[in-house]
Amino acid sequence: MNPHAPSSTSPIYLLHRLQQHWQLIIQMTKRDVVGRYKGSIMGLLWSFLNPLFMLIVYTFVFSVVFKARWAGNGEETRSEFAVVLFTGMIVHSLFAEIINKAPIIILNNASYVKRVVFPLEILPVITAGGALFHTFISLIVLIGAIFFAGGTLHLTTLLIPVVIFPLLVFTLGLAWFFSSLGVYLRDVGQTVGILTTIMLFLSPVFFPVSALPAYMQPYMIFNPLTFIIEQSRAVLILGKLPDWQGLGIYMVIALIVAWLGFAWFQKTRRGFADVL
Repeated sequence: MNPHAPSSTSPIYLLHRLQQHWQLIIQMTKRDVVGRYKGSIMGLLWSFLNPLFMLIVYTFVFSVVFKARWAGNGEETRSEFAVVLFTGMIVHSLFAEIINKAPIIILNNASYVKRVVFPLEILPVITAGGALFHTFISLIVLIGAIFFAGGTLHLTTLLIPVVIFPLLVFTLGLAWFFSSLGVYLRDVGQTVGILTTIMLFLSPVFFPVSALPAYMQPYMIFNPLTFIIEQSRAVLILGKLPDWQGLGIYMVIALIVAWLGFAWFQKTRRGFADVL
């Protein structure tokens, strides 16, 4: 493949490439996950310990130090508050891990651009696969926290992949865009890091939407994390079915964003070798 030749932006072409290289995607995702803990004594055990420690620290800071309460009536326990809080953190962490790595994906794999005929478009997918693995581990920790809090594990928990998938597609579109932009503008990585931190505190992770002034609440829907966080809490904690209509609308928007991000990536990839 000539790196300077025009690349297809068709969604059909994208699906074909993902199907064609799915084994490579799985192998490189495994390498990405294992490589993160390479050389450490506890290895993959850190994938359990990291979310567990974060759950404990955030719960202590917000429920003990700041004395925050989700319901606002003071009747919920700290464990119940931790479960609600951690659900939002899991969703944000999935989004942030993919987006924060996106601007340096191509830079860190310059050899694939210069020397090897390699399907560069799968690099953001590999990052998303690694993020999904850690999301799965965090969900296991969350389920343990629900039992610890004396809660009930509802059958609707099985629907969490359906709730998360539209966000994954949406985020993947942004990852294609930022991974390409990061090649030409190195400041993108710093900017994206600030953006994901801001979104942590502007999303209903540490507070319910109802805690905001009434005139601000309608604007929260424009935050792409808001709907997914609330639907995740609905299926995991409340035992409610997700808002199917809302998920359908979100999925349509996510597919459009994914296609636009992929199209941008394909249009700009011809200059990667020249810049690197």
